Amino acid sequence: MFKRACLLVAIVAMFVTSFAGTSSAYNSNNWMGSLSNSTSLTALSIPGTHDSGALYESIYGTAKNQDLTIAQQLSIGVRYLDIRTRHYQNAFTIHHGAVYQNQNFDDVLNAVISFLNANPTETVIMSVKEEHTAAENTRSYEETFNSYVNKNPSKWFMSNRVPTLGEARGKIVLLRRFDAAQLPKGIDATAWKENTTFTIQNAASLKIQDYYKVTDKNKKWTDIQNMYNEANSANPTWLYINYTSGYSPGLFGIPNIRTIKDEINPKVSQFFTVNTRGRFGISAMDFITSEHASKIIATNF
Repeated sequence: MFKRACLLVAIVAMFVTSFAGTSSAYNSNNWMGSLSNSTSLTALSIPGTHDSGALYESIYGTAKNQDLTIAQQLSIGVRYLDIRTRHYQNAFTIHHGAVYQNQNFDDVLNAVISFLNANPTETVIMSVKEEHTAAENTRSYEETFNSYVNKNPSKWFMSNRVPTLGEARGKIVLLRRFDAAQLPKGIDATAWKENTTFTIQNAASLKIQDYYKVTDKNKKWTDIQNMYNEANSANPTWLYINYTSGYSPGLFGIPNIRTIKDEINPKVSQFFTVNTRGRFGISAMDFITSEHASKIIATNF
């Protein structure tokens, strides 16, 4: 009888362990490690940030988009970064518009590569875009970008296609928003359109919602929901990038970023409280929190 009881306990323990599945095996630092190498990045729900390096502003509400540093964003599970760089003196400084963000591209890359070295199961999709006015350069933007890549070439995935996790683990997947003469140089997103929802189709197929000058908050939320629903039901090989961010144009066109965040972020949180499983693409958020990130990540399991 005792042996039978022990056997029953062991069987129950095995069942519970099996039932728990992979979702119990991950944390915010290594959640991609619980997913198969054969999984395409297009198949995932990925927390991301808009203007990821924008932590500073001189006028409240006009330029700051995040409370968390790049390292902190990665630690809560963010895997899509939107990096805006000014080309200045043959180097890249991080800007939001004209506002210097008190860090340079080396600072961003040091944070990302340090994170990937410590968490080699992960990958980071990095959108790189030129921002503000170039000045005092003796080479092209692309040549300066190459100089950064050449410091750690093995840490970059530079093909013009969306990779699988197995191909991308431990690397930065470039989403390129600048012109380049030497190809391939990452996923080509140079046909990015302003303030709308659009598709880009070349070697990679992308659908992007980036309605950022928000004059109608209801439309903004409808656009976000439509992208989530399409990502969950259509075009499995497409990469969906859904910007939940935006600003409300105020007096004299002065932007108010927080009024959109205050309206939209709770709705994003509620959406993922209800929609707990599925493929919803990349959510590029302003002022992301660990709560937002964890709810998005959980839909993968």
